[in-house]
Amino acid sequence: MFLRNLILALARNKAIERFVRTSRITRGVVRRFIAGDTLEEALTVAEDLAEKGFKVSLDLLGEHVASEAEADSALEEYLRLVSAIAASPYFGGWMPERINISIKLSQLGAHLDEKRCADRLEKLLAAASLHPIFIRIDMEESAMTDLTLRLVIEAHNKHKNVGTVLQSMLLRTPSDIEELIRQRIRVRMVKGAYLEPESVAFQKKRDVDQAYLACACKLIRDGVFPAIATHDASIIEKVEHFVQLEGISPGRFEYQLLYGIRRGLQEQLKKRGRIVRVYVPYGSSWYPYFTRRLAERPANLLFFIRSLFSR
Repeated sequence: MFLRNLILALARNKAIERFVRTSRITRGVVRRFIAGDTLEEALTVAEDLAEKGFKVSLDLLGEHVASEAEADSALEEYLRLVSAIAASPYFGGWMPERINISIKLSQLGAHLDEKRCADRLEKLLAAASLHPIFIRIDMEESAMTDLTLRLVIEAHNKHKNVGTVLQSMLLRTPSDIEELIRQRIRVRMVKGAYLEPESVAFQKKRDVDQAYLACACKLIRDGVFPAIATHDASIIEKVEHFVQLEGISPGRFEYQLLYGIRRGLQEQLKKRGRIVRVYVPYGSSWYPYFTRRLAERPANLLFFIRSLFSR
């Protein structure tokens, strides 16, 4: 956890950000994790993955927009994405759908005006429900948790094509799981990639991992088609042992892994007959996402460093 926290802290340095964003040296490494700048580039990647038997979640990168106009622009781009998915030959399915969408509420202006954000979310969900297309609302830093869950639950009362994400590193998560199970809301389980204080989050990896496994098993047993989002092979094997012990069909949940990370593991799970969804991010606002990927797995950072020195 120390290395992770150090990377996240260093990533805030403007000189480092400027180097990573603008250097030709880093461009190829960034492209390993980011599908492209445009919807068209991302959809090409998504369709290629779908052709290979993977499910996909597309995410237009961006968070904490600075103005209502930027939030409106993000909504328009997501509406364009809904139309593009609906027109794709790989459109279709439900739990699991072939291609769905992940969003962040701060990209729709939740931190600026909650009511206007809720209105934007309503427009997006209404458009997506016509097909239907599932919308997953990503979880952000802990300061956004209450707001996110409130808007998700309100939206789910009207639209069933919405779900969210919970982080095992947060101390509050077991009680949040109980509530979302009660509401029959789909949940993606992640460990968490934000720099959080001890007052709200576990600080030791073993505690985060232990909490993750407990939360994942609870969701698999009692939740609605949960997404088990991890690259940790040890945790995956423990999940596999749990579902076999409980007699749970692998079709009742899916694994989710990030684009460009542990591709071999993605293939292995698919060959074992598991449902595997690849989270595919795109867009020009990629830096915060990219640094969190470096911080959460030392292997990603080592790959980044080796790529710099191999040129």
